[in-house]
Amino acid sequence: MKLLLKFNLIFLLIFVLGLAGSALVARGLLQKAAAAEVAESAKLLMQNASAVSAYTAEQIRPLLAAQMADAFLPQSVPAYSAAEVQATLQKHYPEYRFKSAMLNPTNPRDRAVDWEEDVIAQFSRNTDLQELVGKRDTPTGPSLYVARPIRISNPVCLACHSTPAAAPATLVARYGPSNGFGWKMGDTLGAQLVSVPMTVPLQRAHEALKVVMGALAGVFVLIGAALNFMLWMLVIRPVRQLAALADRVSLGELTAPEFETRSRDEVGVLAQSFGRMRKSLSHAMKMLDV
Repeated sequence: MKLLLKFNLIFLLIFVLGLAGSALVARGLLQKAAAAEVAESAKLLMQNASAVSAYTAEQIRPLLAAQMADAFLPQSVPAYSAAEVQATLQKHYPEYRFKSAMLNPTNPRDRAVDWEEDVIAQFSRNTDLQELVGKRDTPTGPSLYVARPIRISNPVCLACHSTPAAAPATLVARYGPSNGFGWKMGDTLGAQLVSVPMTVPLQRAHEALKVVMGALAGVFVLIGAALNFMLWMLVIRPVRQLAALADRVSLGELTAPEFETRSRDEVGVLAQSFGRMRKSLSHAMKMLDV
């Protein structure tokens, strides 16, 4: 087996092992980074919902107070406004899902489902918990979610949600007296949730992984080509030339030209040693002729 072939087989083995190891490490890091990026986007979306809710409660609701005596306007409800704004954003970012999941909502569309109730229960058990990031299995695959608790901190909210008798008649007429009442200050009533299928961060990580692996493979190919060229020019070619000259000398062709090299590396040292051996052989042959 020739030297160049041996070198390339060893280099190919190192290349495959290095690329496989790099792929495993890069895959884990990229998936983690992609999931963190999606989680940050989800938090930003949730912060936007909180800002809309606060704006509605502080500025929109007082302006609609007079009209609420004649007809209930859901646009005055902070949670409703936040849901409507997020629904508009969802048209542009369909993979994100936002919901103000409530245990006892006024609007039935906000009622929490089983897994959302489990998240709310965690906030109820730990009142110091302000945010929860987790994963859950869905029929379409794993999903990443970010949740924050909904707790009553503003006494104004109790004007509509303490008892049906204290609530605006228009609200009771629209949604009935059974839902959205009995709230108390400090209670954990629900959770704001933003969920994203894990296919989104995984797809991003996969695309990034292909780019990284392509770049690494390109670097390995360039290094391999450069090493092959250097091996050929600095080792294999001069050694072949030296071997051919040695064959000619060994067959008695003492008039063969000298091997010329200016390098001071191992090949140059070998050439100098061969030159001295050739002169010694020539001198010995002349002595025998005498």
